[in-house]
Amino acid sequence: MDDLVAPVATEAPGLIPDALDGAGVVPDGAASGPAPDEGPVRAGLLPMTAQVRTDGRLAVGGVDLVGLADRFGTPLFVYDEDHLRARCREAVAAWGDGVAYATKAFLCRAMAGLAHEEGMWLDVSTGGELHVAVSAGVPSARLVLHGNNKSEDELAHALDSGVGRIVVDSFDEIERLARLARAPTSGRGRQPVMVRVTPGVEAHTHDFVRTGQEDSKFGFGLASGAASDAVAHVRALAGVDLVGIHAHIGSQVFRVESFAEEVEVLSSFFIPLELPELCVGGGLGVPYLAEERAPSIAQWAQTVHDACRRAGIPPDTRITAEPGRSIAATAGVTLYRVGTIKELRGVRTYVAVDGGMSDNPRPVLYGSGYETFLPRDAAAPRPRAARVVGKHCETGDIVVADARLPSDVAVGDVLATPVTGAYGYSMASNYNKVPRPAVVFVSGGEARLVVRRETYDDLIRLDG
Repeated sequence: MDDLVAPVATEAPGLIPDALDGAGVVPDGAASGPAPDEGPVRAGLLPMTAQVRTDGRLAVGGVDLVGLADRFGTPLFVYDEDHLRARCREAVAAWGDGVAYATKAFLCRAMAGLAHEEGMWLDVSTGGELHVAVSAGVPSARLVLHGNNKSEDELAHALDSGVGRIVVDSFDEIERLARLARAPTSGRGRQPVMVRVTPGVEAHTHDFVRTGQEDSKFGFGLASGAASDAVAHVRALAGVDLVGIHAHIGSQVFRVESFAEEVEVLSSFFIPLELPELCVGGGLGVPYLAEERAPSIAQWAQTVHDACRRAGIPPDTRITAEPGRSIAATAGVTLYRVGTIKELRGVRTYVAVDGGMSDNPRPVLYGSGYETFLPRDAAAPRPRAARVVGKHCETGDIVVADARLPSDVAVGDVLATPVTGAYGYSMASNYNKVPRPAVVFVSGGEARLVVRRETYDDLIRLDG
């Protein structure tokens, strides 16, 4: 194992008291905020096992990051397996059985198997996600199928597989279920379903990731009466058991009070139905920048449970949630190689790396901010202002718009962006025919390749 000194982290990620009132939060897409931090990257933005070696290089899971880049190439997604497991365990301890990992945040067979091993259900939103989870050995009875536009084939596959829950999202889907659920299938029992409700709660987050407002493509509106109609229709279906209500207010939500408001709004609708389950969805935010703070999974769950008690929801109700970003985001670091440094005197310095919007589209989609640092000298100050950009043929191909880097950053350096474990690899593309990166899990001084790097031949394997 590499020669290590004390861990970088001086605070457990997410356990920061001032997070509960949203202090210091700059949501994705915010127009302005505090000046970028020129000190070393903040400890809470790094994976749980991050440590600085005696030579100043950063290791995660006991493995040197620069060495990983040399061994596996760049761009490279590196996940702290111990961090992933710890967040899964925290979720199960906070929410109990039924809490589901939202696979859209990051999914491969290794991740599906890990979440299942740690006692989580898995939330899948397409037939593809369902297929990956089942191929990883996750029992279909521990899967929750979402999706605002499930095809007949996806529903039929879910029914035949015996998924644990189908979350009904539209009247068209109810009609499809009416046809499929009554079709005779050997050995298939009644399918448990939940009805997704849009509660009219507008979370304080980017417009593109709000989901709980009345004007939404998801679910059945509460105020319009559509939710009541949906419940009545589902209860009349043959071969289906309505077991609960589901709601989701958005993603990257920092204020846990928004989830308490969700419960308050839902309670008067939910209680008279006398159903055994209520799912408040996912969406807990994580810090991406030095000035951001966020509540922990445990604090989020406690806030929701307290709100349920105040609202009079029966104590034997199974209250569940679907964390994704808060499980995977901070566990992941992306490694790039610097290829070009272009100084435009009096204008800006561009530092170009060998990835970009094809492995992290969030800055382009949401104006999301990130930090960056050089893992060869993790504790170094970062006084040099630069814009870190990718290699794609787009001016908007930005990785970190207003980055701070060590003054000696050079061509050939390995550059890291932390908090990229969620919605990086899962949203990756082959734009400009760039192969998608490899994914490595690290733990106990060992690295294992869980997703290989795509090759140029992979880019043409589907061509006719």
